[in-house]
Amino acid sequence: MAKRIHGSCTTILVGKKASIDGSTIISRNDDGHEALDPQRFVVVTPEMQPRNYESVISKVNVKLPDNPLSYTSVPNAILTNGIWPTAGINSENVAMSATETITTNPRVLGADPFVSGGIGEEDLVTLVLPYIHSAREGVKRLGELLEEYGTYEPNGIAFSDKDEIWWLETIGGHHWAAKRIPDDAYVVAPNRMNIDEFDFNSEETMASVDLKEMINKYHLNPDFDKVNLRHIFGSSSIKDTVYNNPRTWYGQKFFNPDNTNDPMDQDQPFICHANRKISIEDVKYVLSSHFENTKYDVYGSGTDEEKTLFRPIGINRNHNVHILQIRNDVPAELAGVHWLAFGANTFNTVVPFYAKVNDTPASFKDADGTFNLNNMYWLSCTTALLGDTDYDFYVDMRNSYELEAMSNYHKIQNDIDKNFNDKGNNSDKYLEEANQKFADEALKLQTKLLGEMVIAGSEKMKLRYNLND
Repeated sequence: MAKRIHGSCTTILVGKKASIDGSTIISRNDDGHEALDPQRFVVVTPEMQPRNYESVISKVNVKLPDNPLSYTSVPNAILTNGIWPTAGINSENVAMSATETITTNPRVLGADPFVSGGIGEEDLVTLVLPYIHSAREGVKRLGELLEEYGTYEPNGIAFSDKDEIWWLETIGGHHWAAKRIPDDAYVVAPNRMNIDEFDFNSEETMASVDLKEMINKYHLNPDFDKVNLRHIFGSSSIKDTVYNNPRTWYGQKFFNPDNTNDPMDQDQPFICHANRKISIEDVKYVLSSHFENTKYDVYGSGTDEEKTLFRPIGINRNHNVHILQIRNDVPAELAGVHWLAFGANTFNTVVPFYAKVNDTPASFKDADGTFNLNNMYWLSCTTALLGDTDYDFYVDMRNSYELEAMSNYHKIQNDIDKNFNDKGNNSDKYLEEANQKFADEALKLQTKLLGEMVIAGSEKMKLRYNLND
């Protein structure tokens, strides 16, 4: 098997009664091992979808059905390690985000070892999203693939439609468990096994058929009187206390300010209920955060030890952030919105794109390994890099840009929704033109921000000399 590329992400899920507008929301920072890894935003139409799929990393070969749906996708621009389509929404308004790398323990792997020639993060969206018509169906299809082909890594995967959100976690080489997120709840999931309390008899859970038997056969449950999948299949390591748990803590404290949990707590709850309805802006804030207003903020006033103690959510290894929204108050053609931003999330905004289209704007689609400020990936990365040199100096410019950009996106979206009026056979073209408006506005405002930062920052350069100094 080719060398596996390790990454680390953060996921947020929001049920339809927990969101501000009644939509379901699944979202994730797609983080990688390296700081830069160019990403693209594309639509995969049925004729582009492979019928015989072969993975670059594991070489697994999977014969695929002959009736795929079209879907949005955020693949790698450089395909050395495969396509890696991190997330998307298909033409039936079903969304998938794959994957959140999670943890395991040696007892599990002793009972069900990983499969070196199995499926993994590189493959999952391609193998599942074009063939599902609901979130539940996504769980079932992925579960069947895991049982047949196995996997070489532990991952968490989110599915959503207009009504339901499901979260699936792989267990060992062939097993899995999934839980429906309650409509009035939210989840913040870092790089660890996240599902805690689990009822095998509930209609709101699914699992591989022999999972309960495996727990009993191999004596995997450390608890006396409950089934907590995180305790059974996950980790509780020192790394979790500084790498994973603080991210959950900060997100939960943002949505529930009265939260008194310790950031290192190993038992941060999986299912939570916010003290208010959650917006797209709220989700983006958490996925961009670096422990603001705490002593752990890398840009803050804590000690050097405090500022480097915990792994932030927004980090230089953010390759993209996607917020996949399925709305319930608009026609089906408008329901799926693929919000997207590239690069480290401190100096960008998510841009909304209607998912039911056949193509995407060039500035979001055509990134490659060549630096190009006409491309949103490279423009976003450049802005974040400059902002990192003096965060306190640049942050107000970022805040003004963010307010202007998000206001303009919402205005464009409100107008597009209002004027849609069932375009019939022309709806794809209408929505592609709308997406171009979003892309043009995003490129214009991101360029404006970078220009303001360069002009202001040039006055602070150390390489200067003045006789009046």
